[in-house]
Amino acid sequence: MYINGVFKAIDAVDVFAKKMQSLADEQLNSIPQTLKSLPLDTFPLLPYNVLGLQKLRSLLNTDLQKQVIEKNIGQSNNLNHPLPGLDELVKEVIQKQSQGLIMVMGKGGVGKTITASTIAVLLAKKGFEVHLTTTDPAAHIQDFIKQLKVLPESLTIDRIDPKIETQRYVEKILSQKGAALDEEGKKLLLEDLKSPCTEEVAVFHAFSKVINSAKRKFVVVDTAPTGHTLLLLDTAGSYHREVLRNSVIDAGHIKTPYMALQDQQMCKILIVSLPETTPMREAASLQDDLKRAGILPYAWIINQSLSMQKLITDPVLKSRAAAEIDVIKTIESKLANKTFGIPFIPEKDVLPVLVNSNS
Repeated sequence: MYINGVFKAIDAVDVFAKKMQSLADEQLNSIPQTLKSLPLDTFPLLPYNVLGLQKLRSLLNTDLQKQVIEKNIGQSNNLNHPLPGLDELVKEVIQKQSQGLIMVMGKGGVGKTITASTIAVLLAKKGFEVHLTTTDPAAHIQDFIKQLKVLPESLTIDRIDPKIETQRYVEKILSQKGAALDEEGKKLLLEDLKSPCTEEVAVFHAFSKVINSAKRKFVVVDTAPTGHTLLLLDTAGSYHREVLRNSVIDAGHIKTPYMALQDQQMCKILIVSLPETTPMREAASLQDDLKRAGILPYAWIINQSLSMQKLITDPVLKSRAAAEIDVIKTIESKLANKTFGIPFIPEKDVLPVLVNSNS
């Protein structure tokens, strides 16, 4: 078993670094017993991003690590890059609207769920009716929400569960189309509904209801990782084209879910990335896919930013903070219309810290 990015504080007086190491140690100590019997190798969190042949080789060569570290540590004078927080994003949104759809997108593991949860709670604390939901099969929203002792009364939470939505859809079709069929016809219909496409259609129907409810309140959607989300949007696009092709209604009076996603007034698409080169490139690729579909992102959210923290003195963390800045500047100048940030928070319960610091 290999564990990468294990952090050990160098500066004994850096409180931030000590908290980070404490969290890392806690995770290492919680390795399940079934895995502890396996041979274990760990790789340290390095003060640089592993990009390029030399740095890749340094993962397995401690002498080379020392050479690269000596070259990186101490060279960077600019360590801080403040970004507006999620409170500024929420203020900006509510200046223009009192309801609408906010979709948080990105690759898996970049922090979509904590971003969506924080935005939903901040909106609800300002008195707006808010519904927080997720299309992610992993559905970690409740893991964050239960960190709060008290929830705003105007906040509701659920998830779009593919299995449940598929069952509902199958029951609905059977009741509507199966009523007039004989037993053989019902068997054929049920067999047809076992197609993998049925789940896609069922999730799309549930997603369409979510979009429709955004006409009356704020709906914040924590989306599935990029591949699942693009598949959902592709389904929405197919439905949109089918409606326009077959409808006898004037196209100017038709409003499909796909059109709602293209409506920048109603829908705010937020792309979440980590302040590192690879996540940035993956997020840029997602943005390109969205733009080809006529869906324009509203802003980027840069999560777990060390360069937003001002009191770091540990040399490894200082070097990593400095390495973020070029990535963030690239996002600000070349990729995002607006950029907001979430600082790296060395706490086990992140949501209460974010909500309190942004309220």
